[in-house]
Amino acid sequence: MKHLATAVLMLNLGVAGIYAQPGPVNMTLSGTTAASTISLQPGIPAGEYQLAGNGTLGPFTFRVVSTSGTSPQKSSACSGPTKIYFSAVAGAGVFRFQDGGLLKVYLTGGGDCIDFAAGEALCTRVFHVTGGTDHFKNASGGTVTLTMTVVPVLADASNNPVFLAVTGEVTGAVQE
Repeated sequence: MKHLATAVLMLNLGVAGIYAQPGPVNMTLSGTTAASTISLQPGIPAGEYQLAGNGTLGPFTFRVVSTSGTSPQKSSACSGPTKIYFSAVAGAGVFRFQDGGLLKVYLTGGGDCIDFAAGEALCTRVFHVTGGTDHFKNASGGTVTLTMTVVPVLADASNNPVFLAVTGEVTGAVQE
């Protein structure tokens, strides 16, 4: 009986370890992005990101839909003759973890620094944690930042990028 109690305790502690706790988030990811069929604002195309990775909360997939403004903005972090910056204006995402738990996030800021000379963009999306399921059911705050390097893979007949590779990281914190 003593061995059974020890085994049950060890199993419970092992299972508790896979459930995310509130606190710091540090995860790496990769995937793709392309134009979305979802319309967040009339006349402004949205991008859809299909990402996967691993980190402090375990293995995950992350689907994001967001749109940027249509007019270039000034940015001290994105300046130079071959760079242009657009602010991120609307979007949301859902992390899906290996055990099925979901973590929902809502876009609060960010932008895209496109460097034509380098042939890539540095894109940032800042999200507020809005809730989730399973072990994230009490998540109601925190901010996570998705920082990505985006590189064209395929262009259309006018040489506009339509399918892009993404590598990056998510940092921040989840709060209950």
